[in-house]
Amino acid sequence: MLINGAHYNSVSYIPPDSEKPEAIRIIDQRFLPFQLIFRDLSTPEEVVTAIKDMLVRGAPLIGVTAAFGLVFALNVNQDKVCDGYIEETAQKILNARPTAVNTEYCIGRVLTAIKQHDNLEDQKIAALKTALDLLEEDKIICRQIGENGLGIIEEISQRKGKVNILTHCNAGWLACVDYGTVTSIIYKAQQAGIDLHVWVDETRPKNQGARLTVWELSQNGVDNTLITDNAGGHLMQKGLVDILLVGCDRVTQDGDVANKIGTYLKALAAWDNKIPFYVALPSSTIDWQMKNGLQNTPIENRDESEVKYVEGWCENEIKSVLITDINANVVNPGFDVTPAKYVTGLITERGVCQANREGITSLFPEMI
Repeated sequence: MLINGAHYNSVSYIPPDSEKPEAIRIIDQRFLPFQLIFRDLSTPEEVVTAIKDMLVRGAPLIGVTAAFGLVFALNVNQDKVCDGYIEETAQKILNARPTAVNTEYCIGRVLTAIKQHDNLEDQKIAALKTALDLLEEDKIICRQIGENGLGIIEEISQRKGKVNILTHCNAGWLACVDYGTVTSIIYKAQQAGIDLHVWVDETRPKNQGARLTVWELSQNGVDNTLITDNAGGHLMQKGLVDILLVGCDRVTQDGDVANKIGTYLKALAAWDNKIPFYVALPSSTIDWQMKNGLQNTPIENRDESEVKYVEGWCENEIKSVLITDINANVVNPGFDVTPAKYVTGLITERGVCQANREGITSLFPEMI
């Protein structure tokens, strides 16, 4: 999508040359919206750090970035590869941020491609092709999600005129390769001439709504308003929200949804106010092995500093400010799970379905 009128992807492949190894170029999202900084990653260690420290974030983007981590891991000597180095590297990447299932999917695709060959050069070719395929597939899938979700927005527009959407965290092109999941639907509606407005949750503790979603929507000309996390229920009660659209990091085969912390509370408020609550996701986010998301979803517990301190732009640099007692006890879960009964529907690249096993398998019968 657009930055200052120019088109960008959140990650792009850079072939090797005589001076530099192959790499991927990412946007270091820790500095947005204040600074636009690009970084090149060319080793698996750099990929792990980028995922763990949230230079890249968002389940689809993490997955694609992880795939290239294995590509870079093959740029070592043959002995190291044969000694289980690739499998060890894959596990380190998976451990960097464990909640999103897309990482498992993308890592699995690359490992399968590698294991089909014995020769290192053939493994490199297969791994790179798979990673590039995953990058291009993500763009196609996100575009399809937008097309499939457009009808939902059109129906509301026909009944009410202007459509007020509430979203949580960042499910935009910054969380994917391009288009985004939730934002793909928004951009398609915008292109269709629908009058719309987006309420953007700030989304503690990292403020990805305030820092990323507002910036992304504004760069692409979408009318939006930033709100505190706790304001959403009030806006729903006042009739100022027509639909909730969120992304996710994992959906179980029964339709339970793991997403950024605070999503569950928004789903409860939407349920109480009879407002549709939709989740937009690629099929790589579906965990076909998991049942009962409340009990089984791995929830990432993040550093307490993200709650004790708030980052902001001051004197031409990003600074952290302490907002509580330095000795305060803090719990900082990164995600929560919304039970399927509160989800109106899932918007995928193959269509829209109910958030249950029957609905999901109706779109993906090959997974039964």
